[in-house]
Amino acid sequence: MSGDKEILEAALFVSGEPLDIGQLKNLVRGKNVREMLQELADEYIARDSAIEIKEMDGRFIMQVKPEFAQKVRSIAPKELRSPVLRTLAMIAYHQPITVAELVNRRGPATYDHVRELEESGFISALQQGRTRLLQTTPRFAEYFNLESGDPEAIKRKIIELAREQKMGLDKWLGKQGIGVSPMYESLMELCGIAEYRVINPYAPGEEKFDRIHELGVLVISKGYKERVSKYFDGRIIEIQATTFEDLINSVNILAEYGTRRKVKESIEYISELRDEYIEKANFITAKVMPQTEMVSRMVNEMGLGISGDGVKIAPDYGISSEGKEIGAGADILIPTHKNAQMDIVKRICQRYDAVIGGLESRN
Repeated sequence: MSGDKEILEAALFVSGEPLDIGQLKNLVRGKNVREMLQELADEYIARDSAIEIKEMDGRFIMQVKPEFAQKVRSIAPKELRSPVLRTLAMIAYHQPITVAELVNRRGPATYDHVRELEESGFISALQQGRTRLLQTTPRFAEYFNLESGDPEAIKRKIIELAREQKMGLDKWLGKQGIGVSPMYESLMELCGIAEYRVINPYAPGEEKFDRIHELGVLVISKGYKERVSKYFDGRIIEIQATTFEDLINSVNILAEYGTRRKVKESIEYISELRDEYIEKANFITAKVMPQTEMVSRMVNEMGLGISGDGVKIAPDYGISSEGKEIGAGADILIPTHKNAQMDIVKRICQRYDAVIGGLESRN
């Protein structure tokens, strides 16, 4: 046997649903697939197997023969109902979690969900005082085709499931609300997000950090996820707004929480501003020498010429987070942090104006 029939057999086995000839031909190109499938079907018949390969409306399926199906139905895998799946998602995401906390988040129907999940082998329970502590079993990883039961792999799967069902992770996990750092508050308006909480996710203990654990989503600056994830277990969305393209991407990322009309309007508005600054930059002949990656991205978006002996441009924050001095000897300083506008669009415009204004004086 060449191995092609085995490939077709394996495909039918792992699929669990009918496959058409086109799908199967992609696995064994240039072969007579229908002929090999018929040979496989005949082999199963000759063995008097409880499994059969049948053609149904031009598609092929491997299934249990009807006379055996009823006898094994009780142990066949069952599809999880949506409410039960969300309860499992919450257990998996927050594990270990007590039944009491789970019921508080999901309601009294959770008791039935937990019983069903235990019977199906997805979760295990450890008695803890008057309640029980729940966590997933290896069956969870097997069911969702995960390579391991690693907590991070499980969390990624939960986020994937939430997106597949077009639900925000906060709704899946029984949490409500979006938290956003002050520097990105104006981004909420651009997306049409009416309900949010301004919070400082970087400073536990401060007033603006209070009740962070009630939130389902945090919007933070790119590069801070590892730091924030130590004390926040909801969905963390990292964004950046150095360039207009960054801002467009950020609006698109948050679109699922906003309104379609507002998102569309904002993207059109930001795109027009970007084009205006690119046009202004077309009249600048001076070459530049960016001092940081942040400045390089701005310069690239505007299409400015770069040279090793060009005009030095740097942020005005003086000392970087690594303790390095930034901006010493720079010809142009662009505003950052406390010297920048709070409105996210005005902030980008302010920085681009500083670059273009400084260069125009050197033309």
